[in-house]
Amino acid sequence: MHACALADENDLLLYAEDVGRHNAFDKIVGMAVLGDVALADKLVITTGRLSGEIVAKAFNCGVPMLASRSAVTDLAVELARRSGMTLVGFLRGRRLNVYTGYQRVREPGDETTEATE
Repeated sequence: MHACALADENDLLLYAEDVGRHNAFDKIVGMAVLGDVALADKLVITTGRLSGEIVAKAFNCGVPMLASRSAVTDLAVELARRSGMTLVGFLRGRRLNVYTGYQRVREPGDETTEATE
């Protein structure tokens, strides 16, 4: 079972589960569209592996940030880098790996720090 959520900088806004990671992502996007929720300033969090296909879907939907508790593929990193997206893998507790788009990632409560890629 895979889970997927849409979040802004303060809260989880939408949540969906499915046996397929692509289906869980598609459900979140569909819920956002039906609920008239803008995606351009949101983060999609998932339990599934972040592949090139998921990054391409996110880019086509206007999602700037993807994070997963699982691995990130080389193709996903390359596509995210080319498209200016933020890609985070192995998000577990307070630990994570930022692969692209470092400027969007900051410490909780730190409103001023901007890292550079």
